[in-house]
Amino acid sequence: MTGYNCKYAPIEILAGFGEQYELMNGEVENFDYASGRMHQNMCSHAKAMLENIHSGEYDSLLFMNCCDSSRRVFDSLKNESLAFSYCIDLPSCGTVCAVEKFKDDLLEFIGEYEKFSGKSFNKKRFLSSFKSGREKPKGKFVAVIGARCGKTLIDAAKACFGETEIFDLTCASGREVFISDADENDSMDEIMLKYAKALISQTPCMRMQNIKAREALLEDENCIGIIYSTVKFCDYYDFEFSKLKGLKTPIIRIESDYTNQSYGQLLTRIEGFAETVLKPANKKTDAKRPGKYFIGIDSGSTTTELVALDENLNIVSSVMVRTGANAAAGAKKALEKSGLRKNDAAFIMATGYGRKNIGFADGSITEITCHAKGARRLCADVKTIIDIGGQDSKVIVLGADGSVVNFAMNDKCAAGTGRFLENMAKVLDLDMNTMAEIGLKYKNELTVSSMCTVFAESEVVSLIADGRLVSDIVHGLNKSVAVKTKALASSVKELGTVMMTGGVANNKGVVSELEKLLNTKITVPEHPEFCGALGAAIAAAEALQK
Repeated sequence: MTGYNCKYAPIEILAGFGEQYELMNGEVENFDYASGRMHQNMCSHAKAMLENIHSGEYDSLLFMNCCDSSRRVFDSLKNESLAFSYCIDLPSCGTVCAVEKFKDDLLEFIGEYEKFSGKSFNKKRFLSSFKSGREKPKGKFVAVIGARCGKTLIDAAKACFGETEIFDLTCASGREVFISDADENDSMDEIMLKYAKALISQTPCMRMQNIKAREALLEDENCIGIIYSTVKFCDYYDFEFSKLKGLKTPIIRIESDYTNQSYGQLLTRIEGFAETVLKPANKKTDAKRPGKYFIGIDSGSTTTELVALDENLNIVSSVMVRTGANAAAGAKKALEKSGLRKNDAAFIMATGYGRKNIGFADGSITEITCHAKGARRLCADVKTIIDIGGQDSKVIVLGADGSVVNFAMNDKCAAGTGRFLENMAKVLDLDMNTMAEIGLKYKNELTVSSMCTVFAESEVVSLIADGRLVSDIVHGLNKSVAVKTKALASSVKELGTVMMTGGVANNKGVVSELEKLLNTKITVPEHPEFCGALGAAIAAAEALQK
């Protein structure tokens, strides 16, 4: 099997030799091998390719030199057991000179493959290998565009959008190459010139000089939402995304690190996006339980909260427990602590990262929607919600009716979250309550420059060794969290009334620093950590149309 890396790769030439080929787009569990061969900050897809090549999935390779990372992978193949590997430079434009040079390179590749394989290139087989392009969806669809993406993202999108078609228009998946005006009687030079033009004439990737044709991908009136894919440590598509924020079509950016360990986080982001785009009406649900309470359970990475409402939507119970290693066990513990039984509930709604694992829940909904419902219950005019939880940070923007119109989440990293502060508290030998207060008593400005949790820990240890005041260090940590959160909120044009939810909202130092950076007053409810569970309980009541 010959692996290829790019939609501009001349795979029909391989077909002309009767060879099988496959796009190298597989995700991996880790980068153990690639990390020893490439820089840590190299494009994640490039590292995934090297992992798959090293595992022996391909015996031959056809590479396009389409970016520095791809070239770096090709340069790292000296220790791999490959029968054949070849790299072709990709022109960055479709000028006459560029196409002519590309044609010469294709002819040279054919000659080299004939020497390697001992086979002759077959024009008829080559010309019959071209496949018709995909038909665009006839109904409403969600477009996945931007950089290439793996199966995990597409599977998550299909799971979240149900019957709505997911149309993959990402870099490597949008391959459409045709040469209808060529036949076997043409010379090789004529055929390859037409072929070179066809390859370059595809919808341009961000490597190309002229990318205006990409705009057509966003103009279809049946497109109800856009999932914009980027790859960790690849900048090309970040530049394009920064120009798309004014689109009327709802859009969300998803960054992949090309490991298959990200399904849970992807599901939360895309499911929240689906709830925003589809805005499903609350459907009447038959009560599954004989009880009268509406129970919401927020299963987070660090803690699990439960809120129970009576028939008049008054709070009758609220408890919080440590989630531990098992979301279902944490939810069961919270229910026991509340003094309620399963049959005391009319409906149980789960939210949070562990929501899919709470088997006794009657339904589930993302914490994005739940925080919107909970915040509106606590403050009727709230427009922007800043939720900093144990594992992630979110900025949620609400419309006039209280529905979610936009949201942003942090990358797959603990920096700027409750887990970050919790780890730093352990280093400083503080409990979280003390840490929440001591940062307000700082005497000197101090900056913790490393946002990575691991590096920040080393930096804090050095500051301790230098004899810096603990209050100053905590103040520096609070500032670092606030800076990270401000970056998330930068896409919101008008913040309006801002509410902060999640456990970190109890840290007065973080709230104070964030108010300075955003230049606005932030409302903090009495128990901000229960906002998600409250929203889930409200959603439970809405599910029964009470």
